Formats: sequence, C-alpha cells, structure tokens
Amino acid sequence: MNEQLKTILSKAKLNFVILGVILIIAVLGKFTNPEFTNTVFVTADQLVSDLYLVFIAITLGAFIPNFKLVVIGAIAAFIGAVVLIQAGIFTYLTTDYVFAILMVTLGFASIANLYRHYQEFRF
Repeated sequence: MNEQLKTILSKAKLNFVILGVILIIAVLGKFTNPEFTNTVFVTADQLVSDLYLVFIAITLGAFIPNFKLVVIGAIAAFIGAVVLIQAGIFTYLTTDYVFAILMVTLGFASIANLYRHYQEFRF
C-alpha cells in the first residue's frame, strides 16, 4: 500500500470509526427499536436543512486540530443534555432530538476532518 495512503488512513481512523458507528446504529436500530431509529433519522434529516448546525459541525471538524476533543466534547454535551432532560430541566427537548443533533454534528465534523486529511493526498 502507498505510504501516503497509510498515513492518511492512520490519521483519519477516528473519522471512519464515527461514520461506521452511525451506520451500525442505523442498521441495528432498524432491528431492535425501529420507531426510535426512524424518529432519530427523520429528525436528523430535518436538522441537515438547518444550515447553521451543519456549518458549526463542519467548522469543528475542519479547524479544530485535535479531533478527539471535538468527539469527546460532543458526546459530553449529549450526555449532559440527556441528564438534564431526565431531570426535567429541559422539558422542551427529547432524547431522540438531542441524539439526532449528535449524529448530524459528529457526521459532518467527521467528513470535514476527513476531507482535511484527504487534501494532503497527492497522486
């Protein structure tokens, strides 16, 4: 395998893991809890049309040098929001909506970060 390709794949393995997990969630969710999965993915589809969320995710993925911090921060924000939803503080949010936000954010941030690494590849 080409040395440049090995370098890019080693830099971007977290991106592939995130995108793979989103795919696994989609497939396994259809078998285990299809109602929740459909709700999450319909909400995620609607969130993509909210361009400010997409721009924020792309900015996080493309311009934050340590992508692990983006992933950890997004997951920590998700966990915090779910705890506050369960505590009754965020009465206007639902867990499936926050999960859809997490998926859209991590998905677009992963693609933007992957593109940043892909730009280094020269034929």
